[in-house]
Amino acid sequence: MTPRMIPGTHLAALSAARFAEVAVGAIVHNEAPLAMELCNAVVHCLKESVQDPVQPPYMFEVARSYFLLAVFRAFRGDTIRYFKYRRVCLTYVSKLDSATNATTLVAAVSFLDAWAYMIYNADEKKVPHIDNSIPPVERPPQAILTRTTTVEMEYNVRCNPACIASDPRNQNWIQGAPPVFLNNEAPLRARSLDALACAVRTCCDQANGRFAAISKSAKANNMEAIPQETIITPTTTAVLAHESQLCSRNMVLSAFSLLEQYEQVTPNSHKNQGIHLVMSAMDAFLDNGDDDGDGGFTDSQIQSLLSVANIVIENPLLLHHAGPTYHMVSNAAVMLCHLLNSMYMMKGGANGIRKEQELGGGMEAAMFEEILDSFTALRKLLVIHRRKLPIKLRCHSIPRPSLVLPVNGKPFIDLGETLLCACRGCQGFVLMACSPVVAAQKAQAAATKRDVEAAREARVEAADELDKDMEDLSHDFNLDDDALLGMLSQLISN
Repeated sequence: MTPRMIPGTHLAALSAARFAEVAVGAIVHNEAPLAMELCNAVVHCLKESVQDPVQPPYMFEVARSYFLLAVFRAFRGDTIRYFKYRRVCLTYVSKLDSATNATTLVAAVSFLDAWAYMIYNADEKKVPHIDNSIPPVERPPQAILTRTTTVEMEYNVRCNPACIASDPRNQNWIQGAPPVFLNNEAPLRARSLDALACAVRTCCDQANGRFAAISKSAKANNMEAIPQETIITPTTTAVLAHESQLCSRNMVLSAFSLLEQYEQVTPNSHKNQGIHLVMSAMDAFLDNGDDDGDGGFTDSQIQSLLSVANIVIENPLLLHHAGPTYHMVSNAAVMLCHLLNSMYMMKGGANGIRKEQELGGGMEAAMFEEILDSFTALRKLLVIHRRKLPIKLRCHSIPRPSLVLPVNGKPFIDLGETLLCACRGCQGFVLMACSPVVAAQKAQAAATKRDVEAAREARVEAADELDKDMEDLSHDFNLDDDALLGMLSQLISN
């Protein structure tokens, strides 16, 4: 078949999928104007394709195009259009004939949802309300709804992609028990990705619970109220009911096992580096500490943290890996700070370091230098990446090590100077050594500091002619996006 043999609307759908791939690649390479031009080309192709009903052979490409548009909007910090395109994607997913394609796309949506879950601290009341513009995904036929498996009944979840897409509790983000992971017929890599997404959601819920306890313990009335529904969520309810299967630690282990099975039968396993990066970070985060119970770092934990640093240093573009990956890497860098501070104090502070240098050092000194080199390189990449992001998408601004050895009693890296991420799950990594009162004070101060940073960035952008041109270009393209979303709203409603 040649391109001329494909009807115009279907050719437009295929073109949209290709343009969407290149647009995401362009924004990863910091080619913002080109990325916006390509994204606009995607929108124009999709506007042409929606004029006729999408035929089954092209449905997956259309659904994937809308997913990539959602990814693009997520990169730009445009959460309103992100949620709209996400819902349109799931609307087409619910109509896919291929279960393999559908579950793969649902798993990708689930992992990207974990990022939104973090950004909004699991609070659905803060999510943009889009029901009036893009209606919720239509429920599948009753014949599909009544067919339930033993696993679905046990975990109170539906594994059919159409049921997942239309589940009312999944309209903002996929939550509850991981439906793709529990589906033994789903592709291995998709099950692995969904397991990781579930682990991230569980950690966010636990962080909300910890901060609620901190606020209560410190009697911090000025702290933002944490709703109970962000602590006891559908995900936490499912995990508590099946803790031995769905706890975060076991989810990460299961994800690793599934990906390992996939790589044994599939070449080009280097394409999974982003997933391995997330697994290494989660493995370090969920380690229970050394066997002595003094809260120190285990050898495997240190190895996982260094693995995260080395993977990113070798492949900086992985910071653009969709989902919560960038936040994972930032938190791994914070844990390296804690590790360096711990080693520094164990050496006896500044005097111990000087004495060890005079004696020529040893294995511990070499390890300290190796970790410091890895942290310094990783921090530099994070600083560069952070500057490119919209304010609300930025994770921690991590302080650099002191250029001179601090006086005894002072940490090697003062994490008190950290500009905290807005996500409570991320804040916990910085505040892990603080008392409840200090943690509450720093969490309160972080919001003020972020407002100051946003005001400073706004002044810089207002004085930058290039930013003004980009803003004008973005405004014009947003009009095309809104025209497409308006057409989709009418199409879905009818």
